[in-house]
Amino acid sequence: MRGRKLRGTRSDYLSDALAVLGGWTQDGVQLKRVLACDDSQHAALTERIKVAADTLRLRPSIRRMDGHTQILLGASDGETITDGEVTLAARIEDAYRTVVGPQ
Repeated sequence: MRGRKLRGTRSDYLSDALAVLGGWTQDGVQLKRVLACDDSQHAALTERIKVAADTLRLRPSIRRMDGHTQILLGASDGETITDGEVTLAARIEDAYRTVVGPQ
């Protein structure tokens, strides 16, 4: 029987998650991602993000800027990035691949 792998320090966990979620960066106590998409893709992506965010009870910041969609996860005045925010980042990556297609 295998024992459960214990998670290292919080920063190691976040570094590992960011390595797997290529394109996401840590901006203070927030996760940030900028995605290239047109207006219709932005609308579809935003709807998918809202559904996932509601499930996780999170409120991401989503903005449209110069043909790109900027997403911020985590409160700017928060203390740490939560597991839920990392989970939402992964779901956003899946939604982006679904809406935009393989890059």
